[in-house]
Amino acid sequence: MMLACQRFVSVVRNSRTLSRHVTTWSPVGAAFNAQRRKVDLFQKNVGLFGVPGLSTPAGFEVAQQRALRETEQLVETACNNPPGALTVETFDQLSDSLCKVADLADFVKVGHPDPAFRDAAEKACINMGTVVERLNTNVELCRSLKNLLDNKEVMDSLDPDTRRVAELFMFDFEISGIHLDESKRGKAVSLNVNLLDLNNEFLNGSHLPSRIEKRALPEHIRHCFSIDGNSIQIGGLHADSPDELVREAAYKIFLFPNSSLLLCLDDLLACRNELAKLVGYESFAHRALNGTMAKTPETVMKFLELLTDKLSDRTAKDFNLMRDMKMKMNSRSIELMPWDHPYLSSAVRAERYKIDPSLYSPYFSLGACMEGLNMLFSQLLGVSFQNEQPMAGEVWSEDVHKLAVVHETEGLLGYIYCDFFRRPDKPHQDCHFTIRGGRLKENGEYQHPVVVLMLSLPSPTRSTPTLLTPGMMENLFHEMGHAMHSMLGRTRYQHVTGTRCSTDFAEVPSILMEFFATDYRVVNQFARHYQTGQPLPKSMVSRLCESKRICGAADTQLQVFYAALDQVYHGKPQSRSTTDILKKMQEKFYGLPYVPNTAWQLRFSHLIGYGAKYYSYLMSRAIASMVWRQCFQKDPFNRDMGERYRREMLAHGGSKEPMLMVQGMLQSSPTIEELVDALVADLDTDSVTCRDDSS
Repeated sequence: MMLACQRFVSVVRNSRTLSRHVTTWSPVGAAFNAQRRKVDLFQKNVGLFGVPGLSTPAGFEVAQQRALRETEQLVETACNNPPGALTVETFDQLSDSLCKVADLADFVKVGHPDPAFRDAAEKACINMGTVVERLNTNVELCRSLKNLLDNKEVMDSLDPDTRRVAELFMFDFEISGIHLDESKRGKAVSLNVNLLDLNNEFLNGSHLPSRIEKRALPEHIRHCFSIDGNSIQIGGLHADSPDELVREAAYKIFLFPNSSLLLCLDDLLACRNELAKLVGYESFAHRALNGTMAKTPETVMKFLELLTDKLSDRTAKDFNLMRDMKMKMNSRSIELMPWDHPYLSSAVRAERYKIDPSLYSPYFSLGACMEGLNMLFSQLLGVSFQNEQPMAGEVWSEDVHKLAVVHETEGLLGYIYCDFFRRPDKPHQDCHFTIRGGRLKENGEYQHPVVVLMLSLPSPTRSTPTLLTPGMMENLFHEMGHAMHSMLGRTRYQHVTGTRCSTDFAEVPSILMEFFATDYRVVNQFARHYQTGQPLPKSMVSRLCESKRICGAADTQLQVFYAALDQVYHGKPQSRSTTDILKKMQEKFYGLPYVPNTAWQLRFSHLIGYGAKYYSYLMSRAIASMVWRQCFQKDPFNRDMGERYRREMLAHGGSKEPMLMVQGMLQSSPTIEELVDALVADLDTDSVTCRDDSS
């Protein structure tokens, strides 16, 4: 309940000047293209993120005890004060006190290179979860909030943000079953505890490799996998292997059904459904979609079915392109199989457009990309980055950069810690972590948000800066979209700060940044060869844009299939097995045949974090596409549109209904049909993002 938990050189400088002075970097660009800085060994250790006490793993215990003391005081305040704005402010302080420990620990347990820090953070996460569970069942605490919500006169006197946050806190209570009688409340607590165990069991099992006896595989492909004595371990689908037999073997072995994990998934889905019905919802999907843009499972399925219908001809053409490519490769079989899709779609793109990432990378040095982002945000939002030297102990690795985000008139907005480079034991994933949410403090000052962006980029060398592939560059823009949402979401309450909003809205700002990342007018401002200073040719950007639409319908349809499967699993219970449901959904929403004795659903780890919400990425992309076309396609640097974007979409975090934010930006509420048309248009039309309007 309480855890919501997540200077470029002058912009008027033209491209000719930039290409002549490629070694003239702003402080931001220079910092990101430099080698690791030296640490001052004589500085006092200020603790992780400047938090006193977190200079050692033992500091997590101290932080937890402090949060517990604050929690006890705040619970007493909430329960003893008369209903009013102070009630919501106290609840938010309570949330903030817990999140400051839980959010920080949530990052440290995966991102810190020291196992002792990771272990201490893991324990802190578990302990904070226990505290939250106890608060969720505190009847007196809930009653203090209910007294406010039931007092119409007081509620009418509150501002809209305060009313919404009060309702969100009550929603958190209700989905935990606190409004039920004592026996049912006990049942809800038991189900929640059971769900935690089932979630962990399924998540861990979904990532475990499959083992098979070495002699079961043809000798000539065994070297493609991890060999352990007389066994072979297969830990993934090997989807990019040019050897069809390797792809087929990996698919059939990695997805072979695990009977205990099948049972775990059955129990997990049944437990979620039982809990949802216990607290008053028709299904888990109905509970999960409360407060989202979609609102109901029926709306989601309408969206997915209409999109499938609109894509059907295009998807069929894409599959035919893949079949033709398979025939050219003298395949053993011309039948298109699920293990063929990723490899053959890439092969078709490569053949048509000859996209070689290594030809693009020299133009996308990390420093150049950061300057490009800096320039874009400066022109669009009046925001710039300032590189800051971290204090001793403030960061967990010497190659982590600290950026202050500064507005031209408002001053400091917050901090972004950029953990961009690969290292041992670091997860190979790109993600955004909220460390501290923004909120208006009791003394009238604003608590600046703090976030971490984690990427997996190669480190710079003495002679070469970090060079990004086009995919890496787009991922950087995507994650920076999340970061700017956090920086510019200037909410009164941290419970709804930045990205703490509905899942199907949270991806809109990040996906919108992908449109900027592939717009030639934007790319032309920063993409320079790190050795020669030559700009990236427009033809190369055009080929990149065009290649993305090749097999795009089939790629989108695959995501539709995953989203539909997720909805059915979390809808009303079925009398069929999860595998039988998979077969049916694959036939209806994908088209490539189900492979006997496989259970892809057991590798669908998103069922844990995105249960009933996997559709969110597609819906967010549709919204982002509409915002791009209507507001930024004509001029990606339009300051008036940038200010509207901040005012209508970024500033509110989760304190406003998501569709109202979209409506404010687009000046209308999009229909399901319009959302579908936006996704289809991205696949069909010649993208203006590849055009330089100045020519």
